[in-house]
Amino acid sequence: MTQSTYWEQTKQAIIQYAKQIGIDKIGFASADPFVELKQRLMEHRQRGYESGFEEPDLEKRTEPGLSLSGAQSLIAIAIAYPSKMQNPPKSQPGAYRGILSRSAWGTDYHHVLREKLDKLAQFIRQLEPHAKTESMVDTGALSDRAVAERAGIGWVGKNCALITPEFGSWVFLGELLTNLPLPPDTPVEEGCGDCNLCVDACPTGALVQGGQLNAQKCIAYLTQVKDFIPDEYRGKIGNRLYGCDTCQTVCPKNRGRHNAHQPALQPDPEVAKPLLLPILSMSNKQFKQTFGHTSAAWRGKKPIQRNAILALAHFKDKTAVPELIRLLVNDPRPVIRGTAAWALGKIGGEEAVQALAQAERNEEMPEVVTEIRKGLEMLTGTMSTG
Repeated sequence: MTQSTYWEQTKQAIIQYAKQIGIDKIGFASADPFVELKQRLMEHRQRGYESGFEEPDLEKRTEPGLSLSGAQSLIAIAIAYPSKMQNPPKSQPGAYRGILSRSAWGTDYHHVLREKLDKLAQFIRQLEPHAKTESMVDTGALSDRAVAERAGIGWVGKNCALITPEFGSWVFLGELLTNLPLPPDTPVEEGCGDCNLCVDACPTGALVQGGQLNAQKCIAYLTQVKDFIPDEYRGKIGNRLYGCDTCQTVCPKNRGRHNAHQPALQPDPEVAKPLLLPILSMSNKQFKQTFGHTSAAWRGKKPIQRNAILALAHFKDKTAVPELIRLLVNDPRPVIRGTAAWALGKIGGEEAVQALAQAERNEEMPEVVTEIRKGLEMLTGTMSTG
């Protein structure tokens, strides 16, 4: 048996095992450096488009050999997740709801993919005891999308998502590096053509041009920061508590795509589309019980609570005023106090005016005072001077 035949058989055995353990798509690529990607990432950094959540070392992001010495092959995997919810609860006056992006609907995908990759690595070591492996999901050094694209899983669309012919862009990605010389797959030729729907639909104009994202403007990123959300984006958040799906829901490649076959990724409607008001008074324990199993929990309680406040302002929910006043007066976190003040300004009413005027006299943090004055200005049309 020739070497090439042997490694092709090894690859086929890996593919068969991947199907058995519920991996929806698998592809193979060389572990050569990502030269073009490095150039793009450098331009991205120079323009200030990074989110700050990425691996900062561009060498590590583009040189697989730095993550695994002697790496020869990359194995990309994709697991499809649902795009529709069965019987979603409806938002109603006095019982308004927020929404998590589809990527946070089920069990945290990091756990789901890591479990699959661990099983795959064990299987590879059974086939080849001398095999070295290193697996990554999302938080690893390499770009999941660049690896998946090279491995023929799909192509990176103008919305910066990896689009597969079978599942659209509703897929989670992970990769495994190995020192085995496995035959590579051919990249997918398909692309977005003249379609520009995602670029046009982005609420904040974060898709600068096809395939380039200014993360600082992206709603998915903004819902995860822990600080105040800049004024110009607060009204664009809507009722999103975590993430944003707009650039995927408008994509024609996702039309009719609903992947309901992975049990761990199915949503609990009361978690995926939760009531907003109860979020404001959640203890850390209650937050963990409700959202702890999802990928939305990784930044903690504060961003979700701040986003819930913005959502209540979006709905102009007058029933939220007493709870917002409680946060304004008593919450120890300046971002929550300040966002509550801004929301009271948006919702309005005499009760809100009195609470903001009182808070302006008592508040000591300058950034919160600024938000209180913004609220008062919305209500009275004049900037208070204290």
